[in-house]
Amino acid sequence: MALPVMKNYINGEWVESESKVFGDVWNPARGEKIAQVAYGTKGDVDRAVKAARAAFWEWRATPPLSRARYLFRLKDAFENNFEDIAKTLTREQGKVIDESRGEVRRMIENVEHATGVTTLMCGYTLEDIAKDIDCKGHRQPVGVFAAIAPYNFPAMVPWWFLPYAIVSGNTYVLKPSEQVPMTQTKIFEILDSVGFPEGVVNMVHGSKEVVNAILDHPDIAGVSFVGSSPTAKYIYERCGATGKRVQALGGAKNIVAVMPDAKLDAAMPSLITSYYGCSGQRCLSGSILTPVGDVADALLEKFTEAAKSIQMGDGLDEKTSMGPVVSAAHKQRVLGYIEKGIAEGAKLILDGRNAKITDLPNGFFVGPTIFDQVRPDMTIAREEIFGPVVSVVRCKNMNEVVELINSRGFANAACIYTSSGAAAREFKYRVKPSMIGVNIGIAAPMSFFPFGGAGQSMYGDTKGHGQEIFNFFTDTKVVIERWL
Repeated sequence: MALPVMKNYINGEWVESESKVFGDVWNPARGEKIAQVAYGTKGDVDRAVKAARAAFWEWRATPPLSRARYLFRLKDAFENNFEDIAKTLTREQGKVIDESRGEVRRMIENVEHATGVTTLMCGYTLEDIAKDIDCKGHRQPVGVFAAIAPYNFPAMVPWWFLPYAIVSGNTYVLKPSEQVPMTQTKIFEILDSVGFPEGVVNMVHGSKEVVNAILDHPDIAGVSFVGSSPTAKYIYERCGATGKRVQALGGAKNIVAVMPDAKLDAAMPSLITSYYGCSGQRCLSGSILTPVGDVADALLEKFTEAAKSIQMGDGLDEKTSMGPVVSAAHKQRVLGYIEKGIAEGAKLILDGRNAKITDLPNGFFVGPTIFDQVRPDMTIAREEIFGPVVSVVRCKNMNEVVELINSRGFANAACIYTSSGAAAREFKYRVKPSMIGVNIGIAAPMSFFPFGGAGQSMYGDTKGHGQEIFNFFTDTKVVIERWL
């Protein structure tokens, strides 16, 4: 049977790309091709931007509450199709179904939060800034915005940005990851049923040509991106050269510190989820595990036993607790880091290289992996692996923990497990990362708080979702009035 081909969504219609180059979409648990996607062109992007630009003025003049009502209807439509979205996500990305459901829930929460536009987009005013003169600040939409999304959270991440952009009165062009285009295709089918005005929301599939066309298009006012730090830096610099607003969220090397007074048994479920949830393909995943002082041996014994009990398999099986990585190429990348750790002298105490699932022999599986005796200068302690590989770096005290965290370059998230309020306060006060977990292994902000890191983990000054994101999607027009 012919594989389905993902289409673009432009001006309220499903249209084929003009490209003749196609990529394969895989089910990573089974190692099977399940769809194809066109690697779109500059022309595809231009058509989408023209549609968005043509729709802008009428949409911009639509009252904010009326715009929000489209999101209310969309929220209900997403709820009605919740399980279909989650299953599509698992099928093409590989994460277990409960993780997919959690991701879809976070996606919907951003839609809910964006409906608060009538409060969050309010301007401000001050009478009598001088005699008989008043001043007002109006938040106004800017124009056409775009997002370039990653493969690891194909449902949620685009919706860190899209609902806020359109509810503010802008129009939008989304480029999903070419590795996982089916999830947003499913989502846009639902969006299409809600009846947004033509051109307000558009989607173009593709790879590098589409990315560069978005970055260079003169009618795109701003770009949101989530992905690796090298690509985030590239997008930041290219948007700077073309005068675009940009928020480019990059990679991570997250450290989780476990203090001697931590409650290990209570901490273990969230620790395991931090490192092995989504098979480690998460910018908030723990990467380095840092036992402090004499807790190391007890922690490692409990952590290793818990990791060994993880049941791998197809994410659509409710019994599965960890799925594959996203692709054969990414599997080889992760395995390469394991080999590098061995070569540099780290002690491999749990080896996931030969993970085999009897009824899924072609899946892209890497088992839970743990290195002990890792030095801070080793490759596996410095570079983002983005897989189920844990590097244990032992520290003597809080000062060593802080130095380890602040010397990574990345500054996305950091977590601490402790029973001491003083230790928790010192930790959050001194470390550089912007998202901090205390007795929590995944420091994931809800939609009404900002998401994003610092250092090499964030290029730009406005983070994802939260209240501040309305600043990114609006311009403040200041009006100074005197009536004679």
